[in-house]
Amino acid sequence: MSSFPIASKRPHEIRQHGHTRIDNYYWMRDKDDPETMKHLRAESDYLEELMQHTKPLQEKLFHEMKARIKEDDSTVPEKRGGYFYYERHEEGKQYPIVCRRHISLDATEEVLLDQNELAEGKTFCSVGAFSISTDGNKLAYSVDFGGREIYTLHIKDLKSGELYPEAIENTSGSAYEHGGVEWANDNETVFYTTLDEAQRPHKLFSHKVGTDATQDKLIVHEDDETYFLFMFKTRDDAYIMTYHYSTTTREMRFLPADHPAESLRVIQPRILGLEYFAAHHNGKFFIVHNDNAKNFKLSVTTVDQPEKENWREVIPHRADVLVDGVDTFEDFIVVTERNGGLKQLRISGSDGLENSHYVHFPEPAYNVYLEVNPEFKTDLLRFKYSSLITPNSVVDYHVATGEWELKKEDEIPSGYDRTQYVSERIHATASDGTQIPISIVYKKGLKKDGSNPALLYGYGSYGATIDATFSSNRFSLLDRGFVFAIGHIRGGSDMGRGWYEDGKMKNKRNTFTDFIACAEHLIKDGYTSPQKLAIMGGSAGGLLVGACVTMRPDLFKAVICKVPFVDVVTTMNDPSIPLTTLEYDQWGNPDEKEYYEYMLSYSPYDNIRAAEYPHMLITTGLNDPRVAYWEPAKFAAKLREMKTDDNLIMLYTNYDSGHAGASGRYDFLKEVAQDYAFLIDKLAVK
Repeated sequence: MSSFPIASKRPHEIRQHGHTRIDNYYWMRDKDDPETMKHLRAESDYLEELMQHTKPLQEKLFHEMKARIKEDDSTVPEKRGGYFYYERHEEGKQYPIVCRRHISLDATEEVLLDQNELAEGKTFCSVGAFSISTDGNKLAYSVDFGGREIYTLHIKDLKSGELYPEAIENTSGSAYEHGGVEWANDNETVFYTTLDEAQRPHKLFSHKVGTDATQDKLIVHEDDETYFLFMFKTRDDAYIMTYHYSTTTREMRFLPADHPAESLRVIQPRILGLEYFAAHHNGKFFIVHNDNAKNFKLSVTTVDQPEKENWREVIPHRADVLVDGVDTFEDFIVVTERNGGLKQLRISGSDGLENSHYVHFPEPAYNVYLEVNPEFKTDLLRFKYSSLITPNSVVDYHVATGEWELKKEDEIPSGYDRTQYVSERIHATASDGTQIPISIVYKKGLKKDGSNPALLYGYGSYGATIDATFSSNRFSLLDRGFVFAIGHIRGGSDMGRGWYEDGKMKNKRNTFTDFIACAEHLIKDGYTSPQKLAIMGGSAGGLLVGACVTMRPDLFKAVICKVPFVDVVTTMNDPSIPLTTLEYDQWGNPDEKEYYEYMLSYSPYDNIRAAEYPHMLITTGLNDPRVAYWEPAKFAAKLREMKTDDNLIMLYTNYDSGHAGASGRYDFLKEVAQDYAFLIDKLAVK
């Protein structure tokens, strides 16, 4: 076997707040330095050699997972205007084909966009925005061929099938909470957002179809670099809304979709610490907000008087229930809540009060989220439901009767018997006594004698929750005796807003110690042992597992760090990197000494010491705009330099992708197969 790649040391001195840090691998930030690409290619060759003996297993895993996908399949049609819209996949093709049929009987299929054709000759293809004009005659869509999340906007005439001549560069796709493209009701005006040099969505433009984009009208410029600018259209087609988002503060503005030349009006000017989200309903705004409400509450006001002093309470604040969102329909209101760590759907009359009830879900741990539901006038609510053992299921919920109408449950062509698996919800005790929920799934008949391989997954940042959702890929581990567990650690919003706040800023270390407590609990209760336990996380979840492995390297046998945010202090000192300025309220601003020192205390890259470390597979995308490739590359190089054992540190670089990995469904499965083969190999699973 060839020796592992040794990165050249070029000491770079960083002085801040009286500290001097030496970064031997700072030079990797320069993609134009020939040594950078030489080193990455050497890492790839090393990985290829070390994983060569697992190639038959990877191939077997790939075919197992592929066999669980119904390759020739389509989504449940969704009514929008005079058409039913759906996506379908064809056997052997990487990408979906977006289609529609007119609601009339025997209507022929119309292909709107075949992503496979877009991707011809490309190694990466992501469709971002996808928006149909109100009259159904035009399509605006955006595409990214590099994984950098910088999209080019195109407009297609659906009558002729031809593209309009303009192509608008540097637009944001739909990768964020709100974003992309929306149509005014004149069917000629398109609204879109563009990016600044740090890839922050910051400007909203309106564009007349068929005209030169350089003449587009600037609607608003969000010049505060700590805010992202998003945009969407209300479900009733009444307003174009802007959503100005920072970590701790929100602001929304609106203009009539019937009059796209009008100026934006502000609902409530931004107030530091005030977060709100508004949904329009017949001349009113229903607003979820945190004004004197840590867990948020629901209020209502009129479009004519939208300011905070006019907000009238509908659902009061509750200490044990997080109000997470609101969706409006002509005859009913849906409020998404979280109670006891589980998502709930509260449905009421159009005033938000009458006939209120909750949708009943049949399992103790599950995931549910609303589908697009584009129709404002409807008596159905469509949502997607799953659990660790229940495949993704599309349900039409009859609001008046409470009836579930199952429209589709994902088929597992190779066969699946859910009665052969067990799902549990248990709790670990954190170092401060807090009870941390853990969702677990394993194959029936498991003996809790510490001999089982296990994979513990977590995230724990931004208030995001990792719910107990279904993955057919995961059964390639479960059927080999693995226990799969999700740690619902602080930093997410699983147990309310306080759960999030107790895992950010100066409380961030709770996220890591909670995860360690979950690992220790799995070991104590006999689910696994340190010799059989692996952990995995991606992005901020990569920070999680990176911090845990530098804190407790003895606790784990194998670690998968996916696109990990591990060089916290250096990255947060660089405002030119996307997301940095937005996230001062997540991690702290290192220009302030107290936050600098706190981040330095847990930043994985800065806490690598001479020690024995688990086997580690670290991944990155060369074009990743969120966690730059050099963070994982530096992390791997420094670990290899400092470790005192014979365990393997391997770096996988996807040279054609960004943060989310491969874009094609089969290419993505090959990356999963590599991850799983690494786990099976290093945990010595037969």
